[in-house]
Amino acid sequence: MKKSFFFLFIITFSLVFVQNCYTREPDTYIRICQVGYLPDDIKKGVILSKVDLNNKPFSIIDLSNADTLISEKLSLNSGAYGNFPFTYRIDFSNLKNLGTYILKVNGEESLEFKVGFNIFNSVVDTLIQFYKIQRCGYTDPSYHDVCHISDATSLLNGSDTSKSLYDVTGGWHDAGDYVKFLNTTAYAVYTLLFSYDFDPVKFNFDLNKNSQIDLLEESKVGLDWLLRCNYNNRLLVTQVQDLRDHDVGWRMPEKDPMQFDRPAFLGIGKNLIGIYSASLAIAARIWRDKLNMVDFANQCLNTAETFYNLHQTVPDVDSSGSGMYIDTHYAGKLALAAIELYITTKKENYLRDAVKYAELAGSDYWWSWGDINAFAQYRLAKFDPRFAEYIQN
Repeated sequence: MKKSFFFLFIITFSLVFVQNCYTREPDTYIRICQVGYLPDDIKKGVILSKVDLNNKPFSIIDLSNADTLISEKLSLNSGAYGNFPFTYRIDFSNLKNLGTYILKVNGEESLEFKVGFNIFNSVVDTLIQFYKIQRCGYTDPSYHDVCHISDATSLLNGSDTSKSLYDVTGGWHDAGDYVKFLNTTAYAVYTLLFSYDFDPVKFNFDLNKNSQIDLLEESKVGLDWLLRCNYNNRLLVTQVQDLRDHDVGWRMPEKDPMQFDRPAFLGIGKNLIGIYSASLAIAARIWRDKLNMVDFANQCLNTAETFYNLHQTVPDVDSSGSGMYIDTHYAGKLALAAIELYITTKKENYLRDAVKYAELAGSDYWWSWGDINAFAQYRLAKFDPRFAEYIQN
């Protein structure tokens, strides 16, 4: 009996010990860029810790031969973050050799990361595929069928509701739901077109071999939807579907039980005019100069100018819709519209406006759909070099 009890005790103790070993939360977490770094990139990481690691060593190991290439000590605590009272910034920019590495500190290892010239190729490929999955309507989506072919089933303008149908089919779903937003769609279109305009050789790829440049092909999906969002040349469709979408649960878009109950919200503001007109202005230039599709280019430019000309008569920031993606400022987006219109048309009034609004916007210290001042200041710096300082800040 005693032997059986002793045996049972040993087994139980072992199981508890093993379980504790596997469930122990580490004191230290390492955050680096999991995609990797270009050889000449600035390379930084962040250490989050529950214990003080001041002056403790960290090292970078080459996985091909287990050599330690960098061995230094952590600097002073940068302050608390969340549940971690200690955070440390590390800089390993002098790591330039091509290879695969890990970073070690306080007994913990980072995920593997690479230093190489082609590390971002797969990211671009994956993101382009993701856009196709997000497609809505008759846009040849990937991994799901045509969906939401009745967008929109009603129009909401403040407290006024119209039950008339309005065609805003197409575009992209937002994130993991089936709502569509003008603010983020216009931002996505602009970044795609900016990438191509910035380096038309690097971004000239055609992965699906259909004789169309992938970035421009995908941008056209967003552009067509943005043009449909023009409501009588005075308002914009700012959102399709409300937040009831979030309560339905996971489902394929073509099986959405609310596909025939999808209202559209109308609104206008300097912020939306900015990103909307900027996207259409750069599109007009590319479709005119690169693709020689003059009719579509003119449609984009005329719409961009029409809405830009309204900016003095509308609220600073639009607040229509369900309260998602609401900007807190407008100047950077309006500056971007003005400078893109200037580059496309060479009209001096747009350049004057761009300078005025870019100065009002000031420097950004973050980058997101709502913080894009640097785009405008980058463009402006080619005509007024002092705007480079706004970006360097």
